[in-house]
Amino acid sequence: MNKKEIAEIRKLLTKDHCRIDRITGCYVNGEKETVMEMQEAFLSLPEEEMHKYCAIFKKTLSGTIGRNLMTLEFPLLEEAPDGRQAALLALRDSELSDTALLRKMYDEIINVYPCVGNFLILFAFGRYDVPGSTSDRMTLDDASDYVYSFVVCSICPVNLSKEGLCYDPDQNTFLNKLRDQMVEMPEAGFLFPAFTDRNTDLHNVLYYSSKPKELHGAFLEGVLGIEPPLTAETQHSTFSALVEETFQRDCDFEVAKEIHEKLGEVIAEAAASDDPEPPVLDEHAVRVILTQCGATDEQMEAFAERYEELTGDEQILASNVHAARKFEIKSADVKVSVAADRTDLVETRILEDGREYLVIPLDGEVEVNGIRIRQKR
Repeated sequence: MNKKEIAEIRKLLTKDHCRIDRITGCYVNGEKETVMEMQEAFLSLPEEEMHKYCAIFKKTLSGTIGRNLMTLEFPLLEEAPDGRQAALLALRDSELSDTALLRKMYDEIINVYPCVGNFLILFAFGRYDVPGSTSDRMTLDDASDYVYSFVVCSICPVNLSKEGLCYDPDQNTFLNKLRDQMVEMPEAGFLFPAFTDRNTDLHNVLYYSSKPKELHGAFLEGVLGIEPPLTAETQHSTFSALVEETFQRDCDFEVAKEIHEKLGEVIAEAAASDDPEPPVLDEHAVRVILTQCGATDEQMEAFAERYEELTGDEQILASNVHAARKFEIKSADVKVSVAADRTDLVETRILEDGREYLVIPLDGEVEVNGIRIRQKR
């Protein structure tokens, strides 16, 4: 799913456009024991509760594509009648009314979800009359092509609130506030089926993790049957390894700076084209960038051997390997950050002692630890 499709479904989980018909939940304690289960017609809930649930489900469709929000494909094995995709499809088609299917899904999540405390498993079922659109992508609100039925799953930690004094307006005084079990925003969740090309996509699921470094691999494999993709951090380190191993001794400051600039151009071109898909660094795209940055034919031969070995079938997104806000230089004892679009300010020079130095001109007002300093002339 691209950002426009995600935004379209997120809109269905807001106060004024809510398309949720039913919600179910299972509250689990720290010993992984089921404390309570719930099944509710969503529109029968008090308005304030509806808003709280909407906020949770909407958060499950929030984030940066490729970092903590990603479209993942089911393996063919999981699309068999006894596969996990089939189980999710049966759950959706039951509109969350089949208690046996729900409890089986709860048990699978409880068995694999790596939470040391209490947590709440929430499911929502909804329907969306998808509006038609013109050839220039203008939405026709009065022309629905078909109905998109979906389930959203959110897994939320439940933690004790803090004790303290709070104001009671009825008694016009401050009272001791008791500690309550509070449901927090989700750590993980998914939308099934995906909404690809504004259509039902049974072969994919939109997956969410609140922390890009923690994709909850056991949950992905145990509940969805999908092998965890490369994290954004791993994509960055993989791309760095490709650059270092390709250029080897020629991987100097100027090469690194030029690669940073080329990646920025790739992202800017994608943004200017109004393409909702994030730019992907496939083998051809990386080859073009490295060649433009001075890689020789011999070095590119080494690159071809290593690309598939390091990446496999995984995608690398340009946004995950390019620092959009800063250009950073680090050594063992020093770290320098420059605005991402001002790499022209930084260069290296070899001085009389034969050592290489980083050179940055000090223009305008300069502060050191908040102290404005005078520049030597």
